[in-house]
Amino acid sequence: QVQLVESGGGLVQPGGSLRLSCAASGTSFSSYCMGWYRQAPGKQRELVATITSGGNTNYAGSVKGRFTISRDNAKNTVSLQMNSLKPEDTAVYYCYVNYLHKGYWGQGTQVSVSS
Repeated sequence: QVQLVESGGGLVQPGGSLRLSCAASGTSFSSYCMGWYRQAPGKQRELVATITSGGNTNYAGSVKGRFTISRDNAKNTVSLQMNSLKPEDTAVYYCYVNYLHKGYWGQGTQVSVSS
């Protein structure tokens, strides 16, 4: 059974950093694109970043240059390094994988950016 478990969220001041991690289990996802999405209160879930099996990355314009997505295929994990955080980055962050034409989501981890 596919399972994604996020960790690393929390409360941080503007300008601070956090690192989110997603541990995947149930199968190896080394051949599949993985990503991070976020959903702020009252807003739709939006793409933050994706990384292909070959390591090619894509970012939302609002986080480009501040966030870095990476993966460790040996450990079946994907991470999101978030720097220069802004209050508008406050949201629940979700790990995602499209595996065999079915989407899987983690339970989410809360990131709050506030002074």
